[in-house]
Amino acid sequence: MIRHCVEESNVDSDMNVVDRTKIRHVTVAGGRIALISGLIDPASHLNLDFPDHRATICIIAERFEVGAKVKMDSDGLVFATVPRSLYGHYGYLDYTQRLVDMITAIKTNQRKTKQTSKQKRRGAARSTRKA
Repeated sequence: MIRHCVEESNVDSDMNVVDRTKIRHVTVAGGRIALISGLIDPASHLNLDFPDHRATICIIAERFEVGAKVKMDSDGLVFATVPRSLYGHYGYLDYTQRLVDMITAIKTNQRKTKQTSKQKRRGAARSTRKA
């Protein structure tokens, strides 16, 4: 399961997130971060005008790196709350269009990477033939 996550250093004594710009998506396995993404986008996660995917609670990790422990107690994962004061009005968000744009960008990047790899292989093959 993908979860919103903050580092322990970004949680105050009342279990509230301090810096809203330092929240990431992670997956957890065996009480440790298994996968980690980039920082969240405030327009989709902290937007009072877009209620569909708000970061309201976050699991707490020692630090942002694969293998870092997440805080747990006898009931399971320990969460920090994202206070309402950290949300803002970012306006309407077409989440579906943003998802389509992201997928298109990834596919375009994958094609460019494949083309670059092919060009490098061709160049290497030419240089070995000349030698």
